[in-house]
Amino acid sequence: MPYRWEKREEMANVRLQGLWGHAFWFLGAIFAIIGIIAAAIGSTIGLGAQVWLLLAIFVMVAGLPFYMGLALGWYLKQKK
Repeated sequence: MPYRWEKREEMANVRLQGLWGHAFWFLGAIFAIIGIIAAAIGSTIGLGAQVWLLLAIFVMVAGLPFYMGLALGWYLKQKK
């Protein structure tokens, strides 16, 4: 039984928001790992350890609106 979308364009927009949310989260995780490594070796890897960790926090917080849009789209689809 194949799954059919009623409104493909709207679902594609919701899916794109999820993709951007994942990209921001993954980038934030990479920045956090770089910050942890920089703090562990006591050296700078391009930037200081605190700057990497703050950058990771900023990127992860910047990705939250994409997840909110995804959750809102899912909620509205389920409500109908």
